[in-house]
Amino acid sequence: MKTVESPSTIRAYVAMERGKTLELKSLEAPKLGDNDVRVSVTHCGVCHTDVSAIDDYYDITNYPFVPGHEVVGYISEVGRAASGFKEGDRVGVGWQGRSCMKCEWCLKGEEQLCMDIVKSATWDPYGGFSSSIIADSRFTYQLPQAMRPEVAAVLLCAGVTVYSPLRTYAKKGTAPKIGIVGVGGLGHLALQFAHALGYEVTAISSSPKKKEEALAFGADHFIDSNDRDSLRRVEFEYDLLLCTSSGGLSWFSLLETLKKRGKMVLVGFPMIDLKPIDIVSHELSITGSFLGNRAIMKEVLEFAQAQGITPKVELMPMSQVNEALQRVKENKARYRIVLVNEGAES
Repeated sequence: MKTVESPSTIRAYVAMERGKTLELKSLEAPKLGDNDVRVSVTHCGVCHTDVSAIDDYYDITNYPFVPGHEVVGYISEVGRAASGFKEGDRVGVGWQGRSCMKCEWCLKGEEQLCMDIVKSATWDPYGGFSSSIIADSRFTYQLPQAMRPEVAAVLLCAGVTVYSPLRTYAKKGTAPKIGIVGVGGLGHLALQFAHALGYEVTAISSSPKKKEEALAFGADHFIDSNDRDSLRRVEFEYDLLLCTSSGGLSWFSLLETLKKRGKMVLVGFPMIDLKPIDIVSHELSITGSFLGNRAIMKEVLEFAQAQGITPKVELMPMSQVNEALQRVKENKARYRIVLVNEGAES
């Protein structure tokens, strides 16, 4: 049976202060806006961004804070101006749960660049480590019927994060060579998407033990990033480097693997230590990629389902959220953790 909850309260795992262990609390339920839907949460992925937000790494967190932004569940209430949904529909919501819909970027259809992006997060006011959330119906997505909820949860954030730059910067039909830096929560999905898009893919990782898995995920080649000789053998090799790792990188060596006028795309938040000589003399570009717009979000779900792309997921009950966060902190998740809301219908 679906969980029946009070219309006035929600149950949520809350960080009361910076870096604190989450506590189960009863909170006043957010009011539904005209364009909103209320989603009763059955599954929610655990992202490293949640860990960073609990610690206020981005200097934007307001406490009490409920993390969680890879949400799968069912519609339990529909705002009077929301269209295309009815109670009981199975849906997903990613990091972006709304936008201003009126700035220059929203008007261009690039809502992920909204000028009011901080307030657009699904976890404002409360995120998916809870019994329900509210989100703008225009940022709520019907899921493919056969897609498992834990798969959808991860695709709603990690999936779109890597798929969007692969579609934007790597031009299909030109046989580009791509290096995926990092074989983790983002990287193992990037390898699958790049392979499905028809690119020649090299996995670049500091963990040699991940070689066989990387090849199974779709990599054509594997390079140990600690092996400088191996990196030197692929100088001027790649049209694109997609950096999914957050630390421990030899930036100078990585840049030397790019072709002239090649691009390095960052999808995480690594600390960068660079010398400008190669960037200038080889006319290289370093850029970032943040999520994807609504059209890309719909596309990634359809593409993943059609191509059989699935994240490697560990399922844990939501009551073990603190243990799950600790596993992510210690880089022990293989490769994503999805929380299951006990008592909710899958």
